[in-house]
Amino acid sequence: VQLQASGGGLVQAGGFLKLSCAASGSIVDINVMYWYRQAPGKERELVASITSGGSTNYPDSVKGRFTISRDNAKKMVYLQMNSLKPEDTAVYYCNADIRSVWSYKYLEVWGQGTLVTVSS
Repeated sequence: VQLQASGGGLVQAGGFLKLSCAASGSIVDINVMYWYRQAPGKERELVASITSGGSTNYPDSVKGRFTISRDNAKKMVYLQMNSLKPEDTAVYYCNADIRSVWSYKYLEVWGQGTLVTVSS
C-alpha cells in the first residue's frame, strides 16, 4: 500500500495550485485522509483532513483558502490551494488511515511529499 502525491510547483503569491494524492495497493478501505506540510526549519503541521463521509477540517491558517476533497472510487485525495502566500511554502505530504487485505487494522500511510514554493 502506498500514497503518491503530485502537483507541487512554483507559483506567485496570490496564485493557486491543486495537489493530488493517489492510493494504490491491496486496499480494503480508506478512513480519514490528510494533507500535512513541513516548511524548512519547522515542524510538520496538519493542513486539512477529510473523513470517508466527506467531513472536513482545517486550521485557521488555511481556512477559506484551501479545500480538501476526495474521490473514494478512485482512491484519491486532493488539495485545492487558492490565494497562496509565501508562508505556504513547504513540502506537502498526504497521509491516510488505510486497511489493506493483509491487516484487520487501519495503518497510517505517508506519501513521499511534493514541494510547493510560493514566491512574493
